[in-house]
Amino acid sequence: MSLCIVAAGKTVMLAVTAFTLSWTHSVERTRWREDWKVTPAGLRIVEARVKGSGAGMEPPEGSVLRDGWWVYAPRIGSQPRLVLAASGATGEGWTLCTAKGCRELGKAAGETTVLEPCARQPR
Repeated sequence: MSLCIVAAGKTVMLAVTAFTLSWTHSVERTRWREDWKVTPAGLRIVEARVKGSGAGMEPPEGSVLRDGWWVYAPRIGSQPRLVLAASGATGEGWTLCTAKGCRELGKAAGETTVLEPCARQPR
């Protein structure tokens, strides 16, 4: 499997099966991190972490405080895609990290970035 990043009319393909997505909450200035898997059924979240709480972002029931982060496993099914849009209120966008390194996505307000499994190529 591969992850496709679609932004500004261009597509970048990353040969990865897992990634971490992180960002700063625009009101609370609190850091969030999510670990995702790229599967044939879509993108599946494995674990989420939030560095604090407030402004409608309370950690869900069953969360565990570990090294200053509230850690939990979201109970949602695989997603066909993730649509990311930066508010511009934090001065940064989203950070996507893989085993090969990190890259910033959608820093400017209103920029939309789509993450999705890449379509399989016909053989």
